[in-house]
Amino acid sequence: MDADVVVIGAGVIGSSIALELARAGHRVIVLDWAPGAGQGSTSASSAIVRYNFSTAAGVATAWEAHSGWLDWAEHLGHDVGDLAVFRESGLVMLDVEAAPRTSWLPLFDEIGVPYEEWDSATLAERVPGIDTGRYWPPKRLDDEQFWEDANHSLGGVYTPDAGYVSDPGLAAVNLASAASACGAEFRFRSTVTAVEKAGGRVRSVRLSDGTRIPCAVVVNAAGPWSGAVNQLAGVGSDFTVGVRPMRQEVAHVPVQEGYGGPVVADMDLGTYFRCDVGGGLLVGGTEPACDPMQWIDGPDAVDIHPTTAVFEAQVTRAARRLPDLAVPNRVRGVVGVYDVADDWTPIYDRSELEGYYLAIGTSGNQFKNAPVVGQLMTELISQVENGVDHDASPVRFRAPRTGLEIDLGAFSRKRNRHTANSGTVMG
Repeated sequence: MDADVVVIGAGVIGSSIALELARAGHRVIVLDWAPGAGQGSTSASSAIVRYNFSTAAGVATAWEAHSGWLDWAEHLGHDVGDLAVFRESGLVMLDVEAAPRTSWLPLFDEIGVPYEEWDSATLAERVPGIDTGRYWPPKRLDDEQFWEDANHSLGGVYTPDAGYVSDPGLAAVNLASAASACGAEFRFRSTVTAVEKAGGRVRSVRLSDGTRIPCAVVVNAAGPWSGAVNQLAGVGSDFTVGVRPMRQEVAHVPVQEGYGGPVVADMDLGTYFRCDVGGGLLVGGTEPACDPMQWIDGPDAVDIHPTTAVFEAQVTRAARRLPDLAVPNRVRGVVGVYDVADDWTPIYDRSELEGYYLAIGTSGNQFKNAPVVGQLMTELISQVENGVDHDASPVRFRAPRTGLEIDLGAFSRKRNRHTANSGTVMG
């Protein structure tokens, strides 16, 4: 069938967009190379729900999305079977020179995000067994200074409403199922080979099997393949922010007595960790300057096996913060490919090609915003297709749950890099 909208990508972002467009009455077809929803970078996400961002739009979007996770069944609006679960464990963001609390707590005050400021004594009390030493900046394991004792202590900021989603892949499946119930069609094992246009506007999408799907609108939500899809469409000449794929590893560490504390975001040592299935730990990195980024040319040929070097670096840093944590000899974890924007802020925007829209640069920190991304993209598409010049006068999205007004210009492909941005997955 023909479609009003073709969404390329059935991860948590693409599926959310499909759901909201279908709810708005559009005929939606979703295309993905994988055999099912959420089987790309979504399934490798740590699925942490937090609110620490460096812009008001970033904090407001995450805070609005929190309401969707709290009542996931209501957000979906359909009985879709087993549901992903949001576990409200709380999160403590440890103090770090690169992102001092004074630079982002005013945004919490502005948006209305509840928080507690902890000194080192409170941190030690609330997270039993934690080392409150300040080790900044993060260092490689082969740097002798890595093992030096801390001369100062640190505290942090605790957000009680933060946490994580138990199964990120299932969350995408939930959204896709709800979208299907609203009439969206998902075509898996489908590879896009052309975005056809005429008169400066999208006209159709062509697949590797020769199928041509006429459409008025295309949304690129292809994750780490988004750059390749943009090339097919011939867009990107006016971007001031680039996106590119990056290989990323997350470690899974068994813990004998389990871990029941909050998520810990530890840019001081360059790591983060949260409770994992069975009481273990899921441990990742915060892209410290001492570690090389694993940028790749394309996601198809990536080695999906976690490496000893990255595993040991991540887990040893976590063990520095939790001295009772043992570093296992056996490497366990997952490897994913992220679609990363230059400033770790996503692009939710139109493009220079009429009818071609962008939901890209989302990997690493946008899983948490899935409940609201579909809504803001649907509003953006509606207004631009009805003549609004979003480049000149950015659309302002009124968040339905919190009532917050979010300036979508903050996610523009033409934005200037925000000077307060940490340059890491923390945004």
